[in-house]
Amino acid sequence: MDGRALAARIRQQVAEGVRELKERGVVPGLSVVLVGDDPASAIYVKNKAKACEEVGMRGETIRMRANTTEAELVAVVDRLNASKQVHGILVQMPLPRQIHSDVVLRRIDPAKDVDGFHPVNVGRMLAGDREAFVPCTPAGVLVLLREYNVQTSGAHCVVVGRSNIVGKPIMALLIQPGTDATVTVCHSRTRNMTDHIRQADIVIAAAGKPGLVTGDMIKPGAVVVDVGINRVDDASHPRGYRLVGDVDFDSARETASLITPVPGGVGPMTIAMLLRNTLQAAVRLAEKRAA
Repeated sequence: MDGRALAARIRQQVAEGVRELKERGVVPGLSVVLVGDDPASAIYVKNKAKACEEVGMRGETIRMRANTTEAELVAVVDRLNASKQVHGILVQMPLPRQIHSDVVLRRIDPAKDVDGFHPVNVGRMLAGDREAFVPCTPAGVLVLLREYNVQTSGAHCVVVGRSNIVGKPIMALLIQPGTDATVTVCHSRTRNMTDHIRQADIVIAAAGKPGLVTGDMIKPGAVVVDVGINRVDDASHPRGYRLVGDVDFDSARETASLITPVPGGVGPMTIAMLLRNTLQAAVRLAEKRAA
């Protein structure tokens, strides 16, 4: 499943929506807050800023020092909540130890929570409210499955990983009417995980452990979505490492009917869905202010 190609099409759709909104005098704006100097986070933020520029949005990156206090970060979030130029707010995780992420996430205006992590959006998503902002990676996974005509209704889907970012929300989305999958969630305390995975029509791996799911665990013809992005040492690579997923791609592709590569699968979809959420937030706020 080619996430890059699908993400490119979604970005084009978003760019067209941005142009239409600009004709109404509104420039969609996404503000990303980066606290500290985590290298991986810095790369993600850079990619998001570039993506905003490419679709015509106003992208803003606010960099804060690693010893930023919780009160200082909350003050920035409050300022962004109040700004009419900002339609989407994203605070890059993880945050330094002195800052409680729950406090910060709850402070973001749910109408600008384009990451979909505010409890209001989480609750609305669980209730099946289609107006809720859905976390970008799970949303991207669903779009991939639909694009490739994967039958989810009645299918047994095994999700490996129970994080608030991917595992739990993708479980909630898969069981909603219209998707109608039967879902098993496996995690670090699951007994006989391999047996569960072998029964799956769809496997979604999001545990953050390289090569956790191998080809011999995959039922013939199953669909495999690899959400994991892990660095593993590789002296033969110019950077000294390479990116791999949670699935052993070479062995799993021999059994799976469809599989996402890493990189090039779910990753590009995550940023595309972030752009789509930001555009949606801008449209809603523009309509609210015009009413």
